[in-house]
Amino acid sequence: MIKIILNGCFGRMGKVITEIVAENQECEICAGVDAYGSGEADFPVYKSINEVKEKADVIIDFSNPSALNSLLSYSKSTSTPIVLATTGYTDEQTKAIKEASDLVPIFFTFNMSLGINLLTALSKKAAQILGSDFDIEIVEKHHNQKLDAPSGTALMLANSINEVFNDSLQYEYDRHSKRQKRSNNEIGIHSIRGGTIVGEHDVIFAGKDEVITLSHSAASRTVFANGAVRAAIFLAGKKAGIYDMNQMIK
Repeated sequence: MIKIILNGCFGRMGKVITEIVAENQECEICAGVDAYGSGEADFPVYKSINEVKEKADVIIDFSNPSALNSLLSYSKSTSTPIVLATTGYTDEQTKAIKEASDLVPIFFTFNMSLGINLLTALSKKAAQILGSDFDIEIVEKHHNQKLDAPSGTALMLANSINEVFNDSLQYEYDRHSKRQKRSNNEIGIHSIRGGTIVGEHDVIFAGKDEVITLSHSAASRTVFANGAVRAAIFLAGKKAGIYDMNQMIK
């Protein structure tokens, strides 16, 4: 039985993960951490990761980027693998994650959905086939409580496409201050925030007289929670290094 420390256990995603793990025969939550939320749980809950007394096989973090430093420190000091399902990390934090992976196994992806990772692969393939004859725009939609924009998933999609062009494309986030034609060496990235939209992503390839749109829509947070639990089971016992969804589904 794989034992999990769940950071952000009283958050929206934390509650969904708790429900999923309760029905999973391969793992259990041995401790929870939540610095801000409150509630009842069938496992001990602490305000800080450093207060946790239980020994775990893996940590799942679905909280806030501000928790990263303490999580990485704990992970390294206890040799506990960690699944980072939080988005909105800075470039400096991403660098710290990669450095920590030299010592511990870290599962790091911008989106835990299997469908989104398929969308990423399809978008990259489309870019290879269509080439520079098509303009590329990415539109992401999320609920009005989401803090970061654009979404980490939108950036993951853009980065994957940009690899096809040897990272030569520029990301254009805002055109309202510009009065000029769209260049052919950019990817437009647009963010929409409203209501309770769980997550929608469209990758648009606009060419001469035709438009190809690849889309993914999440109906509930369960798809992300399921991915995080699967990642935790996959990561337990692995060697130090960075792991992602592509390696898990092979």
